[in-house]
Order: sequence, then structure tokens, then C-alpha cells
Amino acid sequence: MASKKKTNILILGSGGREHVLGWKLKQSPSCGKLYFAPGNGGTAQLGENLKIDPEKVDTKTVDEIDYFCRHNDVSMVIIGPEDPLAKGMADRLAKEGRTIFGPNMAAARLEGDKAWAKQMMRAASIPTAEAKVVDNYDAAVAYIESREGGMVVKAAGLAKGKGVYVCDNKEEALAAIEDIMGKKIFGDAGVQVVIEEKLQGQELSVLALVDGRNIYVLEPAQDHKQAYEGDKGPNTGGMGAYTPTPLATDKLLSQVQRDVLVPTVDILKRDGIDFKGVLYAGLMLTPAGPKVLEFNVRFGDPEVQAMMMRLKGDLLEILKATAEGRLDQVSIDWDKRCCCCVVMASGGYPGEYQKGKVIKGIKDAEAMDDVVVFHAGTKAVDGEILTAGGRVLNVCAMGKDLKEAQAKANAACEKIHFEGAQYRKDIGYRVMK
Repeated sequence: MASKKKTNILILGSGGREHVLGWKLKQSPSCGKLYFAPGNGGTAQLGENLKIDPEKVDTKTVDEIDYFCRHNDVSMVIIGPEDPLAKGMADRLAKEGRTIFGPNMAAARLEGDKAWAKQMMRAASIPTAEAKVVDNYDAAVAYIESREGGMVVKAAGLAKGKGVYVCDNKEEALAAIEDIMGKKIFGDAGVQVVIEEKLQGQELSVLALVDGRNIYVLEPAQDHKQAYEGDKGPNTGGMGAYTPTPLATDKLLSQVQRDVLVPTVDILKRDGIDFKGVLYAGLMLTPAGPKVLEFNVRFGDPEVQAMMMRLKGDLLEILKATAEGRLDQVSIDWDKRCCCCVVMASGGYPGEYQKGKVIKGIKDAEAMDDVVVFHAGTKAVDGEILTAGGRVLNVCAMGKDLKEAQAKANAACEKIHFEGAQYRKDIGYRVMK
């Protein structure tokens, strides 16, 4: 009997999310060759890194990726980051016999255009913060001057997780407008801004696989966006996450599915948009119930690192079933233990930081039981691993409970050294108090 042909896979992106997806896919019996574009120092140990940057979504890049897939028998492409999704990479790479994991351009607008997403939520009666969308500086200033109390100011476009300012007063909100619309520090992403009421409560990340019809809610996680311990400092792309979380009761998840996920998929379908991929709802658990802070259309980073450590089963089959509209045919199981993921970042992140620092001690950390280190902003040069981004490593540890997982992850971080390294030792503290 002929053996089943293995699937060669190309993963687009260069962060910790792409490394952990490659790590998990490699465990599938049907996984063939793994390619990453452009990948990082960790992905190079799993497969081959290509010198293609998918963030530059133009005809030349698409043609390069398409040519590579055709000439290397790549039958599955996984699009990791938000930029290429928002710019239509999934649409442009779709070909007969090639599975694309990631939503099309129309569906990716949920993340790529916060103003449009807000209007969509209103139309579908999805619980979310009261907000005003403003597209000029003077109108934004006037609106802020008319408000009392805290506000959240967001660049409406994609700003790599950094375009959100949580402001306690008018002065902070006006400073945010000056950054986004005055100094234009996020470029075109800040042409429009969304000014929201500041919600109170705990944050929760609920990610679901959606195949156009079926919704499968993955194990919820809690991310930590602020740079410093105790949730102090500027917002980042995420400094750590853990899963499972006691915040996500069965009752709460049923409510989120009923009031957020199902109406979102339904209203997109009503507009002729077929959503296939990951629908990620960033929620605030307010006294009035869960409210949507924002939607993402890809795996959360660093939430997915913690999730994949706990996932039992064949990720390749799960992602294929999602892309092919047969999610109801797969079963997904989870390790009952907890996983804590701590992000080790460059000194100065999320502001200015230096690259090219030598990293030591990764093997020592991974010698610990149930610890895996995923690379985010790294590159391999002459046998050494160097820093190459703001978020450098994702140190993941499993434990019987959150306290044990957190302690183990922190102990693993202590074994890793690079100049200027910073990380939070309190990941999970909000539910441990």
C-alpha cells in the first residue's frame, strides 16, 4: 500500500508565532518539508528560511512566493502576521491544489481597519466600548476636550500592536493624538483614530478557528500588553501570556460564543464575506459582561505559544480542516496542565532598541523539564544567535498550576543572557493575587 504523500508547508512571518506553529506542525506524521519566509534563528533549526519578506506585499513578492511554492511542491501556505493578511496575501496566493491558512482580504479588514470593525460591531449589536471615529486632528482634539475621565485612543490602521494608548485623563489622550495624528508616528495607520471609553476589568483573549460555518473555540488565554511589571508602562505587542485561565468559565465562553463570535461570522456572511482562519476577540470582562476591545484575524502572539504547548493532536490536520470547511470532522484535546509564556525583550522596547546582541543560555533553559524557548526577534550568524527585534524570545514552561508554570518560566529566563534583556516576572499575577 502506497504511503500517504507528505505535505510541504511554507509559513510566512518571522516571529515567535511562526516558530511555535512550525514546531507543532513538525510533530505531524504528514508534515513534509518546512519553509519559512523570512523566519528567524529558531525556525532555521526546523526547516529552511527564505530571503522573502511577506510584509512587503507587492506583485514581485507574491510572484516570488508563488514561484517557490510551484517549484518546491509546497501545497500549504500559512500566513502568520496581520499585514500580509490585510493586504490580501491569502487571495493572491490561492491556487488550485494549494491550501491557504488565513482569511481573505475582505475578512482581514476586521483587524486592519478598526473604524470599520467598530461600525460592524454596532450593526451586529456586539457588546463593545462606546466610541467615536475621527479623521482629522482638530476634530479629535475637540472631542477629547468634551469628554471626562479615561479614554483609549487607537490608530485605526495596523501599528504592530503599538497603536493603542490607554489614557487616564484628557492630557494623556491629547498627547496620544499628537503622536498619532500630529507627529504621524504610525504613518498611514493613524489617518483615522478611534477614541473609546476606557473600560474597567480583566482582559481575556478568546481565539476561535472558523471554517466559514463552524466555530471551534480554543483554550482562552490572558495576555499582558504593558511593558513593565504590575501592568505599568507603554503598550507592547505582548510581554507574556498563560493558559488556561480561571476567568474563562464555561458560562462565560458560551456567552462570548453567542454574543460575539456567532454574530461576527454571521454579519460577515451577510456581507458576502466567508471567514476562514483564526478569529481572535480581545475582550474586557466588565461588570456589565464581556465587551470586545478589538478583533484580530490571526493567532495571537504570545498567546499561541502557550496554547500550542498544551495542544494535543495533529495541528496540520486541524489547520487543513479549517481552511477546507470541515472543522466539524476534527477533535482537539488539551493538556490539563498550565503553560506560562514569558517574553524576553530588547532593552528599550517598545521604544528604541539595539539589535545584534549575542544570546547565551537557550540550551541551558531548554534542558529544564517541560521548557521550550521559541525565537521571535533573532537571527543566526556564524553559529551564534543574535537579537534582531524588540521581542526576542518566548520562554514557555508547563506546570501543574499557574504558580508552578510561572516559577519555572522565570527560572528558565534567568539562564538566558543578552545585553539589555528585559522581561516581566509577574505573568499571570492578575489571577494569582
